[in-house]
Amino acid sequence: MRPVAGRLLIVVAALWCGIGHASAPEQSLVPIARPSDTVDLAAVSSRTAAPISITNMRPVLRPVSPQIAAVAARPSDLPLFSPDTSLMPNARPEALEQQILFKKRKLRKGSVCGDIAIQGKAVGRVTSKTKACGVKDAVQITSVSGVTLSRASTMDCGTAIALNEWVDKSVKPTFKRRGPVVQLQVAAHYACRTRNNRKGARISEHGKGRAIDISGFVMADGEVVTVLNGWRKNPSQKQLKKVWRGACGPFGTVLGPNSDRYHRDHFHLDTARYRSGAYCR
Repeated sequence: MRPVAGRLLIVVAALWCGIGHASAPEQSLVPIARPSDTVDLAAVSSRTAAPISITNMRPVLRPVSPQIAAVAARPSDLPLFSPDTSLMPNARPEALEQQILFKKRKLRKGSVCGDIAIQGKAVGRVTSKTKACGVKDAVQITSVSGVTLSRASTMDCGTAIALNEWVDKSVKPTFKRRGPVVQLQVAAHYACRTRNNRKGARISEHGKGRAIDISGFVMADGEVVTVLNGWRKNPSQKQLKKVWRGACGPFGTVLGPNSDRYHRDHFHLDTARYRSGAYCR
């Protein structure tokens, strides 16, 4: 048994040595350290299909388009923060500045009711033989919000302020594309009379300086939009109804062609106030 065991050990040892010699690597498995200073480009290029250079490893800049080059060449187009470009706005010409100041001074001088947009003059107390008529502190209005009145109209400041608000917020925006509107046609203002001039009726708000009647609107090109002709015809119908609705709020009473036969050709606007709110018809 001992000789057989010895021979087996010799055979196993021989096989082990053969396997070890057959699988041994030709090169060391330890990685080679990188050079510390330069890369041998010749050695690298010899192992690659295409040569590698420093120039083709960098990104290539896009060519400048002719349009950009043309804009950059113009001396007037300086960079935003160029030292040759001032960030301060150009000063107004002195003549223009004086003209603006003169216009504002003139408007302020001709304004009433504490609003530069309301132009006219103060006329003081307006008296009448009829006790119910008259205005305590009357003004005579010639324009509101830059829109003139066809005739100077007497009223109190409350009515003037309501008229200015209506023109500014309703009349001018409504006729902006068609106009602009430059004038209001005044059918009536202060007058000591009864409502609708009927005998025995109550004194109208016109007799208290709290009403004005508007019959039409004049555009900058001379076109006239009248309540009588435009109320039931497009496109004036839509615009007239819009300004009629716009008056309901600044004014306490707004009457138009749909109210009665007395107002078929104008809007009656007055500043009388009611507990139930504005009366618009």
